[in-house]
Amino acid sequence: MKTATKRIFAALLVVALSVGCCLALASCNKEENFAAKNTEFYIGASGPLTGGAAVYGQAVMNAATMAVEEINAAGGVNGIRIKFKMMDDKHDPSNVSTNYTTLYEDGMQISLGCVTTGPCKEWKKLSEEDGVFFITPSASADIIVEYDNAYQMCFADAKQGSTAAKYVNENVDETLIGVLYKSDDAYSSGIFDNFKSTLSKDKTLVEASFTGDTVASFSSQIAKLKDCKFIFMPIYYGPASQFIQEAKNDVSADAVYYGCDGLDGIDTVEGFDVNAVPQEISYLSHFNSNATSGPAKTFIDKYTEKYGTDTLNQFGASAYDCIYAIKAAIEALGNKVNATTSASDFCDALKGVFQGDFTFSGVTGANITWDKDGFVNKDAIKYSVNRAN
Repeated sequence: MKTATKRIFAALLVVALSVGCCLALASCNKEENFAAKNTEFYIGASGPLTGGAAVYGQAVMNAATMAVEEINAAGGVNGIRIKFKMMDDKHDPSNVSTNYTTLYEDGMQISLGCVTTGPCKEWKKLSEEDGVFFITPSASADIIVEYDNAYQMCFADAKQGSTAAKYVNENVDETLIGVLYKSDDAYSSGIFDNFKSTLSKDKTLVEASFTGDTVASFSSQIAKLKDCKFIFMPIYYGPASQFIQEAKNDVSADAVYYGCDGLDGIDTVEGFDVNAVPQEISYLSHFNSNATSGPAKTFIDKYTEKYGTDTLNQFGASAYDCIYAIKAAIEALGNKVNATTSASDFCDALKGVFQGDFTFSGVTGANITWDKDGFVNKDAIKYSVNRAN
């Protein structure tokens, strides 16, 4: 009997200790409101400010900063100013955790996430754990918006790939369609997979791929694609410019290179003259950097006056729209949020706006809406870099 009593007491003690431990853990894991001492709405971001993809990060930082300065000069949002801070991740996912933690513990309430897809995959995991709302201007992988705190201002890879294929199906008479993609890159391979699945069955696809951050020569890929009059290039502007330069005397002069938002900025590559290339270089876009009227023209004039033309691209235009979309969403919330609202509470409030009937018009489109899964809905255009649009 005594033994049984001891066992019962021991069991009760274990239960009591377990409950106490759980309560202690719950208390330790309770979210701390790092924004409690904020005096401004705090928007954070991470992107490549140095390195090979820096033209994208610099564009996002410049345009977002410009938008914030305009909003603050006009009195802020509901009378509260905005603070914007962006940290350099060098297009390297291993740098994201430090950037995210630094910004979050500094009081970040809302975010633009990361500029490029690889780093943003890491950002979306961290932000989901803490409940931080973000809308990325340019990280286009479908998986970026896997969680309900994540939204895109750019076209998702699936939509870029399928939209590009739809353009080919409806506008390209050539039956032989070439493609050059980076098989070890989620951005490039994701777009290509959706392009391939949407391309009309009466088109013959010629595939060429590469891996790694640098390519000594594209001679083998050129040999595969030289007979194609239309070459789809869902890659970034660095390797694209190298391929085009190497291939300009092998690929037909009347051929068309067609990419996605990764080709934006190809006309800024040092030593690469797009106007000396006989082939047309174009890409799917939601921003025309040669616009002569409308919101895009206004943005272009303001941006170039402040920063010049070297980093004028759709990444910056998209970031500018992100800031103004956040502003409009906060205005819709009225006094439900303020400068000290926690990131998770802000996230819940903003999700209610973006998942409702919220509509936004800006530099990259009119009457922009979002699906409940975070994908953006807006019109796309074909933009030619070295031809009249």
